[in-house]
Amino acid sequence: MKQKILVIEDNEQNMYMISYLLKSNNFDVVQSFNGADGIAMAIEVNPDAILLDIQLPGMDGYSVVRELRKNNLLNNIPIIAVTSYAMSGDSEKAYEAGADGYIEKPIDPDKFISQLKIYMVKNRRDKK
Repeated sequence: MKQKILVIEDNEQNMYMISYLLKSNNFDVVQSFNGADGIAMAIEVNPDAILLDIQLPGMDGYSVVRELRKNNLLNNIPIIAVTSYAMSGDSEKAYEAGADGYIEKPIDPDKFISQLKIYMVKNRRDKK
């Protein structure tokens, strides 16, 4: 059975690249282009992991992570921030908000899937 990844990303080019890499590596992909829809999709599809852009219109990624972590049904899902925010302290902000991983943009297509898999295994939460 394919693992399902929810990608919350507002940039169409980034969404295309991430989705292409995931599908090429045998993942099912569910797409959302903003935070509010991403939260609703997470509840609806119960993905195996969530890839989340931090710089989203309206509700930023930090707020999305905090909202997702309030829902006990989603606590077992690893959330990986995928962001161009790469200044000192940015990864800490993502972790403090509740993210399990952090991948910098621009993503490296040769390393992206292995980075994702490491975070998925390392941060898999026990399903209750």
